[in-house]
Amino acid sequence: MNEENKNIKLVSDSNPRSLLPNTLTIIGVCLGLSSIKFALDGNYAISVIALTFAAILDTLDGRIARIIKGTSKVGKELDSLTDVISFGVAPGFIMYFWSIKNLGKIGWVIVLIYAVSCALRLARFNITSSEKSHSWKINFFEGVPSPAAAGLVLLPLILDLSKFNFFITNAYVSAAIMFITSMLMVSKIPTYSLKKISIHRSLTVFLLLGIGVYFALLIIYTFKTLFISGVLYLIFIPISFLHFKKIEKDHYLSEKNEDQETKDVL
Repeated sequence: MNEENKNIKLVSDSNPRSLLPNTLTIIGVCLGLSSIKFALDGNYAISVIALTFAAILDTLDGRIARIIKGTSKVGKELDSLTDVISFGVAPGFIMYFWSIKNLGKIGWVIVLIYAVSCALRLARFNITSSEKSHSWKINFFEGVPSPAAAGLVLLPLILDLSKFNFFITNAYVSAAIMFITSMLMVSKIPTYSLKKISIHRSLTVFLLLGIGVYFALLIIYTFKTLFISGVLYLIFIPISFLHFKKIEKDHYLSEKNEDQETKDVL
């Protein structure tokens, strides 16, 4: 082994704190791949649960890395690769085995479109995340993020597992939802990222209580809670778009007024 290869390390000596978030990311990869195996075995409920845990870990690893100051270039690239597997490839396979395979070649084409859209969305995210010109834009994604897209794609299966039985799902519905979700991922529609949430200290206890109640419902009424969460996310897409446009307009007017004030009057 030459000297160059000896210097390549997953965890830098100067920043060993990146080990924890990178470990969570690796676990997410294992969960994503395992969800495909469960779907092959016909255990669709377990495959959905595995992807749910992968999404939770995907939410936590970046935040933990920022909190403990364990961010790294390796971690950023690893996170994107994990997202492609867990939220780009796995949901497509699960839905294909469950129903979309009944559409034949067209069904497989839609699965491929979804996987490619996820990869393109993540590639664009890696570029644009470092180019945001305004700090307030950090609270918005461009397009639907891949974990949320995976949840939307799985909604017909989750609905079937929830036993709500108020809407009939079939291969055509599943394929249509997958195609629409693919377009939402590569679109530039602003959606909430919730990366920086400012909350008054007195309300923290209520936030923690709400999180506890949500996870209690998730444990007891798993698929009903997941389905309702997916529907609520769909409702928030147009709300986030209107909110983004309002903030953008306010900042444009504010900057315009500042420019007029700084101009010399002749």
